This record gives sequence, C-alpha cells and structure tokens, in this order.
Amino acid sequence: MNKPPLSVQHRRRFRRFRFLLSALIFCGLIWAAGFVWYVDYIPKSVDSPTQKTDAIVVLTGGSERLSEGRRLLVRGLADKLFISGVYRGVEVDELLSVGKSDPRLISCCVVLGHVAENTRGNAIETAVWMYEEDYQSLRIVTANYHMPRSLLEFKSLMPDVEIVAHPVFPDNVKIENWWRFPGSTALIASEYNKYVFASLRNTLLNWLPNGDRRALRSPGGTSGDAPDLDDYSASNGVRKGG
Repeated sequence: MNKPPLSVQHRRRFRRFRFLLSALIFCGLIWAAGFVWYVDYIPKSVDSPTQKTDAIVVLTGGSERLSEGRRLLVRGLADKLFISGVYRGVEVDELLSVGKSDPRLISCCVVLGHVAENTRGNAIETAVWMYEEDYQSLRIVTANYHMPRSLLEFKSLMPDVEIVAHPVFPDNVKIENWWRFPGSTALIASEYNKYVFASLRNTLLNWLPNGDRRALRSPGGTSGDAPDLDDYSASNGVRKGG
C-alpha cells in the first residue's frame, strides 16, 4: 500500500498536535476555574463561634490549632477534646502546655488519637471514636486552607454527624491577594489538587455498596483502615478499653 504524501502526513500530525494542545488548554482552564472557586470557598471567618457540640476535634499540624482547641474546651463548647494524628509517646501535658490550663479539665476531657497520618486518616480515626462514644456533633479545628478537604473527608465518613467548621488563620498563609505570595499560592494549589483527588476517590467509593462507612461504626469492623480502641489514649494515661 502506498503511503500518503508527506504533506498529508504533516497535516494529520498537525491536527493531532492541535487537538492535544486544545485539550491541554481546556483542562488548564477547568483547573484554573476550580482553583479560583476553591480559594473563594476557603472560610474567611468562624460562622458559629458559640454553638456547642458533643466534641471538639483538632487535626494536628500547627500550634495555633491546639491552642484554639484548648481555648474552646475551656469555654465549655464541648465535653471532650479529641486530638487526631498525635505521634506515639507524646503526652497531653506536653502537647497542650498544661500549665496554661486547668489540669483537672485536661485530665478528664482530652483524648489523643495516634493512628492518623493524613487527612483521610484523621477522618477515619475520628469517625471510629465518634461512633464509639455515640456522639452526634463535632467542631473541627484546622487551618482555613485545609478546612474544605477536611469537611469533605469528615462528611463522607460521618454523614449523620453535625459538623461545625472552626478554622484557624495562620499568619504565614495569605488567602487574600494570594497571587502576590508564591509560597501561599503553591500551598493553596497543592491543597486544591488534594481536594480534587479526594472528591474523585469518595465519588468512586460511594458507588460501592455502603461505601466504606459500615466498618467504621464498630472498632472491630472489617475495615483495614479503622483503628482499634488501643490506638486512643486518655489524658490521664488510661486506655479507653481498659
């Protein structure tokens, strides 16, 4: 079979290149539009600063989160403070600077989770604890730029739990005029990419029968991701299971 003339081959290659370039530009525009939406979605304030919940949940990752969680507990906005993603061996008094708070409040009302290594893990760890305690509401404390993905993961695993967002606002992350600060831009863009990935993953999981929520209702469930009760510790060193 005779090959088409070179001019025809060049035109075909050009059309393929133009199609790929158009597809890349289209995807880039979609990503950029989503990024602008995400920046606008990042909370700028605390919507319900005085609403009481069954628990306060702090996601580790910044000292301002822990300080805010402790302050909320002292104000009586919940009966328990759950800190998710704590390294094993870290004590509560070290974590919360117990000298700045009422030791009696710290000793009775703080629980540490030692399993989570990422936001998905935070949600799994918290869900197991929440269902074990039979709690119906929580206030989640994390950085403002991290809040959209945190809410996505928590609501996916705990659709029947009322979740109140309580963002903290790190001074080194500039949400307003983000384009003037390369570090903030890179951080928000990375968080947006993780949000998109988590959304796609959760959508796929929701197509499965019952998703992955049933195992989370029991610490002895079949989910390999769900932590055991021994992975939690109370502030006085007593395990929940013992």
